[in-house]
This record gives sequence, C-alpha cells and structure tokens, in this order.
Amino acid sequence: MNTAIVHIECATDSIPEVAEALAALPGVSEVYSVAGNVDLIAIVRVARFDEIAEVIAGRISKTPGVLNTESHIAFRAYSKHDLEDAFAIGLPDAD
Repeated sequence: MNTAIVHIECATDSIPEVAEALAALPGVSEVYSVAGNVDLIAIVRVARFDEIAEVIAGRISKTPGVLNTESHIAFRAYSKHDLEDAFAIGLPDAD
C-alpha cells in the first residue's frame, strides 16, 4: 500500500462540500477538516505508486473548490494501532 498525505487549501465557503466530494473519490481513504495553514487534509492510499499522481493531480486538484494542494509521500508508517492488531490474539482486554 502506498500512502500520501495531501494538504488542501479550498474555497472557505465550501469546505464541507469539498471535503465530501474528496472523500467520495477513488483512492482517497479519509478527509479531515483541520485548523492551521490548510483547510483539509486527505489521506490517499493506493496499491500502485503511480496511482498517487492519478488521484492527486487527476482527481483531487480538479475537484471544484480546491485551490491548492501540497503532497507528502509516506515512506513508512508507525502506529500503535497496527502494533496492537499484530499482537492481539482475540481475547478481551483485562481492564
């Protein structure tokens, strides 16, 4: 799996609509509305590396209301959740 994190600036009056449109795109797994220098952050997950360009340049950037994007390609994922799943044997927590 290839992952990209995409920072998205969009028209301020259409953030919810842009977020919903982006979340519906093939290859976009999640879209977050955020505070800071950008309006939205999208997580792109695709099987083939060359699909990242198709999703970002071919779909996200062409979505009405998207003004600018900045993409970050993930090299490796570090996640507590992944480690918990890998070591879980299906028993309920002792808590």
